[in-house]
Amino acid sequence: MKISVFRKEHFNAAHRLHNPAWPDDKNQQVFGKCNNPNYHGHNYDMIVQITGEIDPETGYVMDMKVLSDIIKQNIVARFDHKNLNLDTEEFKNLNPTAENIAMVIWKILRPKIDSKHDLKIKLYETERNFVEFPAN
Repeated sequence: MKISVFRKEHFNAAHRLHNPAWPDDKNQQVFGKCNNPNYHGHNYDMIVQITGEIDPETGYVMDMKVLSDIIKQNIVARFDHKNLNLDTEEFKNLNPTAENIAMVIWKILRPKIDSKHDLKIKLYETERNFVEFPAN
């Protein structure tokens, strides 16, 4: 039987939603305030879900301290207090929408988590707007 464990972490980051192939008026029409040329920020909440079998020796699916360290070293240290467009390689050529940020986080964490476990990322851009990757 499988069970899921969850770790919640937080980071702050600035970004600008912009498609360089589009004229300014189309970017403004599609992305609105999120297209501000001077960027804008969010207080992101991220929930990392690990699903797997309980280890009979430890009683854990995964040691949560280990998971916390992996997230802090690979995600929080990389994205916290950064301008995603300017300060990170991942978003130099990728629009930093919540959808893309969640997928990037998943791609960074997937090789760090034992393949016997399923991994899911839930990313809250605001209290009311959030994404989940992969989707069910």
